[in-house]
Amino acid sequence: MDATWTRVSFALSEGDGPGFERKIEPGGTRFRDPGHSTSHVAIADTDRDVVETMERNASKGDGDRDQKKTRVCVVGCGAAGMACAWSLGRFPEQFDVEVWETHATPGGVATTETVRLPGGESVQVDINDGVQGGAPSYRNLINIMQEVELEPYWLDMKVSFGVGELRWNNYEETPIIVELRDEIKKFGKLLKKIKRFEPIFAFVPISKLMKWFRFSDSFSQNIVFPLTALFFGTGNQTPNVSSAIFARVFNDDNLRLYNYDPELFLASAPRMFAFPRLSDMYTRMQKQTEARSGGQVKFYYNRPVQAVTRGKKGVSVRDQEGVEVEFEEVVFACNSETAEALLKAGSGTRWWERRVFGGITYYDDVSVTHTDLEYMQKHYEVDVSRDEMYFVRTYPSNRGKIEMSFDLSHYQPHAKTTGGQGIYQTIFLNRAEDEHLWTRNKLDQDKVMLVKWWRQFSHSVRHFVRSVPFWRFVQGKLHSWYAGSYTLANTHEIAMISGLAVAHRLGAPYPFADDKLARLQFEVYLGLIHGRRYEPDSEETEHPA
Repeated sequence: MDATWTRVSFALSEGDGPGFERKIEPGGTRFRDPGHSTSHVAIADTDRDVVETMERNASKGDGDRDQKKTRVCVVGCGAAGMACAWSLGRFPEQFDVEVWETHATPGGVATTETVRLPGGESVQVDINDGVQGGAPSYRNLINIMQEVELEPYWLDMKVSFGVGELRWNNYEETPIIVELRDEIKKFGKLLKKIKRFEPIFAFVPISKLMKWFRFSDSFSQNIVFPLTALFFGTGNQTPNVSSAIFARVFNDDNLRLYNYDPELFLASAPRMFAFPRLSDMYTRMQKQTEARSGGQVKFYYNRPVQAVTRGKKGVSVRDQEGVEVEFEEVVFACNSETAEALLKAGSGTRWWERRVFGGITYYDDVSVTHTDLEYMQKHYEVDVSRDEMYFVRTYPSNRGKIEMSFDLSHYQPHAKTTGGQGIYQTIFLNRAEDEHLWTRNKLDQDKVMLVKWWRQFSHSVRHFVRSVPFWRFVQGKLHSWYAGSYTLANTHEIAMISGLAVAHRLGAPYPFADDKLARLQFEVYLGLIHGRRYEPDSEETEHPA
């Protein structure tokens, strides 16, 4: 589910005032305003209630390191970069860390934006943008929130799919569900088969699965594809998603989002959570990291990386001003396109890196935040009395293509307005191929508050065949590490785990070993993406390859 809430961003620039638009810029780097200086941005006045001392057990995890501090540069301060720095900061006697971030604030795509409601009163409201929340199984993310004394906002997630006679949801019987009931039951049997032969179905796209097992176009386009797009944020690349990945939503006891129902397809409105203000979470993580590291972790904002040059003994990282700094390790906590560009601008990439990078495909999407209730009612089945939060529809001219909208004011407590005005966000997908289907021009531009462009990677079979299995052979080579949701799946949980995993490999033991589900997810990720077995009591020293 979090997948639609977590999106992979490119370099962005912003304007001023209500309704500003952020645009992709060439080269994947946002060029800094000349009025900004490249300097260390510290957050002062740390709240003692937020910053708590953690037990430091450096003898566990990947092993002891010598007394010489390892200098690490983390490129990017989104979920992966912040999690990595946060974990390394628990061991200031071992690490000297610098985080270089292009933008002015931490969080990456996970931001809190202040938008101005249309009208003459200039009412301002905070919204979380880019990522909204997740499932109870996101234990690493929840643990980190609790470490900085924040709690998720729990709610029952109601979703509306389709319009008119094609409308269905996850809490009641509708005409199309009655019409497709035989296929719904048939799909339940197929889920069992996929679970039994998961390694085989991992290489089968959902579109082929539907054809092979003779499901109707109506079932595929109105039920399965929209549901997949919602879960994984795959947009109009949904038909290419791995069947095994989709089936995990129902089959995995630990990660299940919905219970399959042979009558309604989805059994109920699941318990999910929305974030507190994302700016609060990331600010508190930075405060805590700076305080307990005693200054050994430094955050530099408005400092884009220009190039990374790698040698036998370490790496040289050059910023946009031409300043070069030497480190022993570099963590690419930016998207893979940016990482590849930085390496090409420096000492270049190796063939094994190009192979992995080549398996990740990105698409341009745009999200529009607005208050246009008329648009929502025309294009979706919107009834405020039903308490629905997500809306997914297919285009009438092409039922294989999808558009999604959210009612932000319904589930974000800080986005609620005193007058009860709805704040919506509509996402238009895959500009290169599908812009001709978009209805963005139907929005009342006077009611548009924020426009944001995104680079979104696809969970295609190609991604899981050409990239995911080979990250283990890239991690740590030439003093380089990779962290981000693009390494596996597009969720905020995976992004956080990826940062913790790199920190663990560098010598900062995984921090949530006592949480069974959190540890299980970490173990799976560490095995898949790093090719390592998690051994909390290991005394061996693991050095970067």
